[in-house]
Amino acid sequence: MDKNRNFSEITPEILKYTDKCVDECKIEPSLYVEHKVNRGLRDLNGKGVLTGLTEISEIISKKQVGEDEIPCEGELYYRGYNIFDLVNGFVGEKRFGFEEITYLLICGNLPTEEELKEFNSVLASYRSLPNSFVRDIIMKAPSEDMMNSLARSVLTLYSYDKNANDTSIPNVVRQCMQLIAMFPLLSVYSYQAYEYYIREKGSFFIHEPRKDLSTAENLLHMLRIDSKYTELEAKILDLALVLHAEHGGGNNSTFTTHVVSSSGTDTYSAIAAALGSLKGPKHGGANIKVCQMFDNIKENVKDWEDEDEVRSYVEKILHKEAFDKAGLVYGIGHAIYSVSDPRAKVFKGYVEKLSEEKGMTKEYKLYSAVERIAPEIIASERKMYKGVSANVDFYSGFVYDMLGLPRELYTPIFAVARIAGWSAHRIEELINGGKIIRPQYKAVLPRREYIDLKNR
Repeated sequence: MDKNRNFSEITPEILKYTDKCVDECKIEPSLYVEHKVNRGLRDLNGKGVLTGLTEISEIISKKQVGEDEIPCEGELYYRGYNIFDLVNGFVGEKRFGFEEITYLLICGNLPTEEELKEFNSVLASYRSLPNSFVRDIIMKAPSEDMMNSLARSVLTLYSYDKNANDTSIPNVVRQCMQLIAMFPLLSVYSYQAYEYYIREKGSFFIHEPRKDLSTAENLLHMLRIDSKYTELEAKILDLALVLHAEHGGGNNSTFTTHVVSSSGTDTYSAIAAALGSLKGPKHGGANIKVCQMFDNIKENVKDWEDEDEVRSYVEKILHKEAFDKAGLVYGIGHAIYSVSDPRAKVFKGYVEKLSEEKGMTKEYKLYSAVERIAPEIIASERKMYKGVSANVDFYSGFVYDMLGLPRELYTPIFAVARIAGWSAHRIEELINGGKIIRPQYKAVLPRREYIDLKNR
């Protein structure tokens, strides 16, 4: 092995192979229409192709009126319970909700007080990593991307599990609960190693998680040097985890969990695959793009309260004249919802409260203005099969900014929440699946005759 070689270098040979690959791999777009291929598993009207059944969660964006489907206010249900009712329940009783929601998603019903107490105790007992894991795995090979660090750690945990390949339901439930408990540690410690070894900032400190704290509290406790946080900070981070915990079986990472689990593989491989999906900017990284877009807006709009000036700049973004020139107003629009995203509606009131505590009401008003203006501009300028509205990513990044969370952790925090949903779906697939998920692809290249090497 050549130790002096730069293995990240793109050589002339690689460029040559790339040209050949690109030339030979392009498929004529019209063929997708001709063969009635539902790209992205969605038809031309945006309706998803039915690929499975689930009892875990439900998304509603349309109501049947006679023979027509009419867009409606978005609704989200966890195990049949409306997300608004669930949130109002634990917030009204001044409790943290993520652990309760995790129990609901995995076990199928809301816990009693005693069941929730026992569940929290089991999760707390799993909030630790194997001996020397931080030193040997996290610190020795820090990554610039926390999602890669998280996935690597999950795959490495396989080696510490004596029953890693056992896919019996009791063993998978045990593995999933351990991963749910460990994800905050893996995420925060990976970030701290990145800060110290790669960015060369500050000192490397580690706060052990506390058994008496919730997941949200522990995230803030472990991340902040002084371990201090306000009640509102912890409550709104807990709310963020609840709203990101699950979102139907059809989102990319959850579908990945079903697909990989259907092959009969182990829990660590299935969850690592889901992490790889969530890492993609079209899925879990959207709130970072929202924050970057607003950084750009704040730099270029002189008067944030001047609605005409804000509207003019949003139009420039949409016309590919500003920000990243992609023509997208990030955080506006969703594959399913049209009239509203219930998660964004739940979030918005609490976001306003946090902005008041943090002295950032001016920024909140700017977000609210863009939330109102962007759909109007998009609707007037673009042909759409459905309306657009703010999605949960529109506000979640702003919340994390106000909490002082590093942007490198935005997507891992999404994973800290969504591991609850992935776990429920993995268990559901193992109980009800039976068959490996194997969709069909149609070959469109003509047959060719083989030619001997010397005659090519």
